[in-house]
Amino acid sequence: MTIHIGAKPGDIAETVLMPGDPYRARWAAETFLEDAKLVNEVRGMLGYTGTWRGHKVTIQGSGMGMPSLSIYANELIRDYGAQTLIRIGSAGAMQPQLNVRDLVLAMSACTLTTPSRGIFKELNFAPTADFGLLHAAWTAAQSMDATCHAGQIYSSDVFYDERPDLNEQMQRHGVLAVEMEAAELYTLAARYGRRALAVLTISDHLLTHEALPSDQRESSFGDMVELALTAAFA
Repeated sequence: MTIHIGAKPGDIAETVLMPGDPYRARWAAETFLEDAKLVNEVRGMLGYTGTWRGHKVTIQGSGMGMPSLSIYANELIRDYGAQTLIRIGSAGAMQPQLNVRDLVLAMSACTLTTPSRGIFKELNFAPTADFGLLHAAWTAAQSMDATCHAGQIYSSDVFYDERPDLNEQMQRHGVLAVEMEAAELYTLAARYGRRALAVLTISDHLLTHEALPSDQRESSFGDMVELALTAAFA
């Protein structure tokens, strides 16, 4: 057990999927895993372990934002031996060629700041995905009936952004989408020598203002979870 994860030794798999929403963790576990068992409910941040096609998998909520994800990713890696960590979450599209329900594979994640910022001081560290996971996910996406994009995303440290000038520059430089966790996940994976990837579903669009209704979000996220699981064990 750790401060934030109540799982016993052996309860956490080496492969962990990390949605921000703990209820999405429950939905994904019940939908995709066999014999899913609740292994964590500290502070309501639900975590489940089961099997997918014979492979042991944990699906653990991370909370919203990089500080929260940093807590769970650190403990999963350092105390439970997690080797592969894949964020599965929603994102806002920043480019016209993306549509709601499209999938995005985050090759890299730009950001203003992360909880790890103080370590690097003047260095502008570039957090990137594990290439093996990225390649496996891209290959798997080609066989699925889903539109998938790969490229750079933006990990914001605020939800209610008031920097339209910054968004304009990111759109100008081809940043695909915005979310709130991947940059710190990639940084921690690099620090500890682990594999990490963010597989995202476009839930809303900054340009068109289209958005998925809340009652359609879970059913629209199935391709994302399947893609993440397929990539993890390719």
